Amino acid sequence: MLFDDSYQTIEAPAEGFFKDRGSKFYGYAYPINSEEDTKPLLTILREVHPKAVHHCYAYRLGLDRNQYRANDDGEPSGSAGRPILNTLYSKDLTNILVVVVRYFGGSLLGVPGLINAYKTATEEAIAQATVVTKYVCDEYEVLFPYEAMNDVMKMVKSNNLEVVEQVFEMDCKLVLLIRKTMLNQLVPAFEDIEKVEVVYRKTV
Repeated sequence: MLFDDSYQTIEAPAEGFFKDRGSKFYGYAYPINSEEDTKPLLTILREVHPKAVHHCYAYRLGLDRNQYRANDDGEPSGSAGRPILNTLYSKDLTNILVVVVRYFGGSLLGVPGLINAYKTATEEAIAQATVVTKYVCDEYEVLFPYEAMNDVMKMVKSNNLEVVEQVFEMDCKLVLLIRKTMLNQLVPAFEDIEKVEVVYRKTV
């Protein structure tokens, strides 16, 4: 299989809601880029919903299925975090956090009822979101003299490269995002232009 550098996530935060026998389940979906992004979001929701009995969540990061976490926050094991996570897998979404906040309504729902509630609240939140395709890119610095500008910009435009930063002086600099699958083709092509230097910065 060829390496696929694309993935699906959500464009912006979204909310969903589900109710069962008095218990209310508020679903919150957020696009994230790292595990660190999850902590402030969870903190904010605990402040917004101080009287809720559970803040269950799951997140998934990266293109592979190895970076994920599911948290039941006191619900029976496997009845909350796992159904949220399974929904992310079934919708093939990554770089996403979903938190479902529960207010207890007086009736016990049992494990099947909980699984259904957390799954449905997650689906409702995702249904309100805009799903977008993104690409794993490497950030490169392209350094070149002013006279090479035309050749460099032609490459940028013909390959629809995203410019993160640009400096046009006697010595010019562009910071570009290049898709993983295009690196082997584009980096040598830039280096073939006279006096151009290409420097790897990071993967984003």
